[in-house]
Amino acid sequence: MAAGAAAAAGAWVLVLSLWGAVVGDRNITARIGKPLVLNCRGAPKKPPQQLEWKLNTGRTEAWKVLSPQGGPWDSVARVLPNGSLLLPAAGIQDEGTFRCRATSRNGKETRSTYQVRVYQIPGKPEIINPASELMAGVPSKVGTCVSEGGYPAGTLSWHWDGKPLIPDGKGVSVQEETRRHPETGLFTLQSELMVTPAQGGAPHPTFSCSFSPGLPRRRALHAAPIQLNVWESVPLEVQVMVEPGGMLAPGGTVTLTCETPAQSSVQIHWIKDGMPLPLPPSPMLVLSEVKPEDQGTYSCVAMHPSHGSQESRGVSVVIETDKEGPTTAMWKGRGWGTVALALGILGGLGIAVLLIGAIMWRRRQRQRQERKAPENQEEVEEEERTELNQSEEPEAAESGAAGP
Repeated sequence: MAAGAAAAAGAWVLVLSLWGAVVGDRNITARIGKPLVLNCRGAPKKPPQQLEWKLNTGRTEAWKVLSPQGGPWDSVARVLPNGSLLLPAAGIQDEGTFRCRATSRNGKETRSTYQVRVYQIPGKPEIINPASELMAGVPSKVGTCVSEGGYPAGTLSWHWDGKPLIPDGKGVSVQEETRRHPETGLFTLQSELMVTPAQGGAPHPTFSCSFSPGLPRRRALHAAPIQLNVWESVPLEVQVMVEPGGMLAPGGTVTLTCETPAQSSVQIHWIKDGMPLPLPPSPMLVLSEVKPEDQGTYSCVAMHPSHGSQESRGVSVVIETDKEGPTTAMWKGRGWGTVALALGILGGLGIAVLLIGAIMWRRRQRQRQERKAPENQEEVEEEERTELNQSEEPEAAESGAAGP
């Protein structure tokens, strides 16, 4: 029984000691650059003092022990005569755990534990590069909210007519960026807001942003609100004009013009067969010395800063093709006037060839007739000679018969 009572008494002593340690824990927030004093509970008010401070912060690799006698850490933290610990200028590296163990004159031991965090309040956030107007149904940038010089980082949030905006990736989107200064360790936050006002919504919405510190019980900081005008979107009427129209001959020139209601504030890009052409923005597209590969469907895209982008209907550019050969295609490329001239020259040459041929044929006919005339005369003379010989032969026979 005595052993059981002793064990129970020891357990109660342990519980009470742990309870005292927990009660002694405190969360402390200190402003960067300001002095911080941590009291050591149970420490005698007057020397000689039996106490010890231990700290584990960003300045130490492990637990660092400080004594009332002082030392090289006096510029960072030192023990005061009443046993408290003084940090002359708290910094980001001083965040961590501080513990004090003090023994009173009658031998009672007291422990104190502190969790120290530091903070720096930034200036009020500001909305930079605000939009001048918004277009209903068109994603538009409202502006960029900036908060500089805070610690910890904190968060930025947007409000529309006093109501929090929650990014949904559709009508509301936010692009955030957090940077930390390499020397001071302070944070700069940026938040860019994109919204798509609904058709028929509020014509003059108000936007604002606020900074919420990363420490509890710290008030949010609000930027000055901005009010924007929302215009109902009017679709752009974009069309392409082609000059000259109709089928084109190879080697010719065609000009395509993209017409929009607001020529001065839009950028025109050209598309062929669904693929963007690698050309600088221009309302005109000139195709000179067209080739078969220039044939296709052309359209233009008008990009307006507030209306968004609008693509025209496609127009077809058709190039004539000639299956007979390159010579005919070349003639067609030069135009109908050149073709008519060439045909006239060929016709004249053909007539001349026919005349020359007729003259040569008539000359040959005359030569043949002249050759045949002497031959006919010799045949007549021979025939006459034959007749004379035949007449002489009967006369001779008669004379012979009448002789003695």
